[in-house]
Amino acid sequence: MTEHEPKPTVGQLPTVSTAASHVPNAVTTLCWLLWIVGLGVLAAHIRGGGPWEIPGIVVVDGLTAVMWTVVGFFAAIVASYSKRYLAGSQTIEQFFARVFAFTLVVMVLVAADSLALFVAAWIAMGLVMASLIGHNSKWPQAQAAAALARRYFLAGGLSLAVAVTGLWWFGDITSVSGVEAAIASLPRPGLVAIATALVVTAAIQSALLPFHTWLLSSMTAPTPASALMHAGFVNAGGILLVRFAPIVAAEPAIMAAIVLVGAASALGGKLLKTVTTDAKRALGCSTVGQMGFMLMQVGLGFFAAAVAHLIVHGFYKAYQFLSAGSAIEHTAPRPSEAAATEPPKSTGLGGFVAIAATGLAGGALFAWLTGKGTSLDSGLVLTLLVVVTVLHASRDVVRSSGVPASVRYGAVPLVALPAIAVYAGVYQLVSSRLAALPAVGEPASLTAVHILIAAAFLIAYIAVETGVYRRSRRLYVALVNATQPPSNTLLFTTEEYNEQ
Repeated sequence: MTEHEPKPTVGQLPTVSTAASHVPNAVTTLCWLLWIVGLGVLAAHIRGGGPWEIPGIVVVDGLTAVMWTVVGFFAAIVASYSKRYLAGSQTIEQFFARVFAFTLVVMVLVAADSLALFVAAWIAMGLVMASLIGHNSKWPQAQAAAALARRYFLAGGLSLAVAVTGLWWFGDITSVSGVEAAIASLPRPGLVAIATALVVTAAIQSALLPFHTWLLSSMTAPTPASALMHAGFVNAGGILLVRFAPIVAAEPAIMAAIVLVGAASALGGKLLKTVTTDAKRALGCSTVGQMGFMLMQVGLGFFAAAVAHLIVHGFYKAYQFLSAGSAIEHTAPRPSEAAATEPPKSTGLGGFVAIAATGLAGGALFAWLTGKGTSLDSGLVLTLLVVVTVLHASRDVVRSSGVPASVRYGAVPLVALPAIAVYAGVYQLVSSRLAALPAVGEPASLTAVHILIAAAFLIAYIAVETGVYRRSRRLYVALVNATQPPSNTLLFTTEEYNEQ
C-alpha cells in the first residue's frame, strides 16, 4: 500500500525575485524600536516621571506607557513572524505597511487627549484592521469579510462620535482629561445616553455578543493579522472604557448593566466554543468569552484588573494564533495509539479534589497578593472570577494530559498557582500606573444585583461544564448557527487557499 501514500511537498521558501524587499526588515526593526521606546517611557514613569503632555492634544500617562510597551512588543513579534510566513508573497510590502500603520495609529489612540483626535484614531484603526482582514485581494471571501468588518467598525466609530458629540453638546468638553471636571454639568439623561454609546462602541470593538460576527468572519485574514487582531485590536474596547471611566462609573445602574453584558458574553463565548470544530474560529469564540470577563471587571470597578486581563490574554492569544498551524496533527493515529492518546472521559474523585483545591487556592493567593476579596465589596466577585478561571484551566490540564494521574494531579497546582502569581503581579503593576487616572481605583459597591448576577453566572457556568445544556437540541442548533459567519466569507475548498 505504500504506493498510495502521499509524497511530501515541503520545499524551500519561495522568493519573488532575487532583489528582496527591504520593507519587512525595516518595519520589523522599527517595531522593535517602538517597543524599546515604550519600555523607556514606562521605566521613566515608574521612576516618578510624567505625565508628559501637549495640553488638549496628547498626554503620555501611565496607561499610555503600559500600552505603548505592550503594543510595540506585539507588533514586533508579529512582524518578525510575518517575514517568514509571507516570504515570497507578492503583497508582503503592503502587509508590512498596514501592520506598521496599525501600530502607529494605536499608539496615537492611547495617547490622544483631544476627543477629535481620539475619534479619528479610532476610525483609522478600524479601517486599517479591515484592510488587513481583506489583505488577499484575489479572494472574494476575504473581501467580503473585510467589507463586513468595515461596516461594524464604522458603526462603532459612529457610536463613539455620538458619545463625543454629546460630551461637547451637554458639557462643552473637548478633551479626555476634561471629562471628570465636567461630569456634574451633564444632565442625567445625557450622561446615560453617552455612557450607553461608549459601552456599545466597546462591545463592537471587543466582538462581544451579539457583535461577534465580524470576528468569526475574519478567518480569511493572514494568521499574523489574526494574532494582532486578537492580541491588540479587540483590547481597544477595554482601553476606551478606562479612558472614559468617569462617565461609565458615574451611574451604579450603568456599571451593573456592564457586568450583566460581560457575563452574558463570557458564557456565550464558552458555549459557542463547545460547538466549533474549526481551530481558528474556536480561538475566536474564546476571545469573545475572554472579552466578556474583561467587561465584567470593568463593571465591578476594577479597571486596572481589566487592563491586566487584556495584557495577559493578549500574550496568550498571540501565541495561540502564531502556533495554530502546528496545533493540528496531519497524521492519523494507529488504532493502538488512539486509546493511549484519548483524553480521559472523567477526572474521577482524585481529579475533582485536585481541581477544586487548586481553584480555591488560586483565589486565596490572588486575594492575598492583591488585597481584593478580603472585604465585603465587589472584590469578592472579582476573586470569584479568578477561582472560576483557575478551575477551568485546571480541569483542562487534568483531562488533556497523557501522563499518569498522580503526576497530573500534583502538577496542576504547580502550574496554576505561579500563573496566578504572575497575573497578580501584572495587576499590581498596572494598578500603580493607573492610580492617577480618574475613577479607575474605586471598586463598585457590592449590591444585590451583583450577587444575583454572580449566582446566575455560577449556575450557568456549572450547567455548561456538566453538559446539561446539551440536552436541548434547539439550543445546540442555535449555538451552531451563531458560530456560522456569512457564507460569502468562508473558504470551502483547499484549492481556494492557493495564492493566485
